[in-house]
Amino acid sequence: MGDWDEDEDFTGYMSARWPALVRSAVLLGCTPQDAEDLVQTALARCYVSWSKVANADDRDAYVYRVLVNCHTDTRRRRWSGERASEHLPEQPDPRDSEGRVDVTDAVDRALGALSHPLRAVVVLRFYAHLSEEQTATALGIPRGTVKSRLSRALADLSANKHLADLPDGNLP
Repeated sequence: MGDWDEDEDFTGYMSARWPALVRSAVLLGCTPQDAEDLVQTALARCYVSWSKVANADDRDAYVYRVLVNCHTDTRRRRWSGERASEHLPEQPDPRDSEGRVDVTDAVDRALGALSHPLRAVVVLRFYAHLSEEQTATALGIPRGTVKSRLSRALADLSANKHLADLPDGNLP
């Protein structure tokens, strides 16, 4: 595969996966702006060795592993807690008659209560829709560990007060 074909392949992959990767980064605990930076960093790392990524058994698992590793690296380097701001980060949409903002807030708070390893498994399995095997590959852990972490995470989420406060106790 020549350089031109690799560039086209990378560009096509990046264009198709960008929104899902950014949303996954947000669910991992980044602000939307930090999520875009994180995805850009992860994709830059993948671009450098795109031939290796392109030849991987599972491209998505490979890229998500790079994304999770980049997220872990950023958490080591700097504090990522709350920051003071002049503006509220989320304004309710006046057209939101279904309460989607409340649900989003509850899910974000519930995910925020999980440890990083548990949160990563939930995001990759249920948002990114990776299989157990892909999730294990992405996180560099055995498949059984994915299952046990997912079990613990779901137990924690089922007992989370933020999700219990939702109407009917269910997500739409």
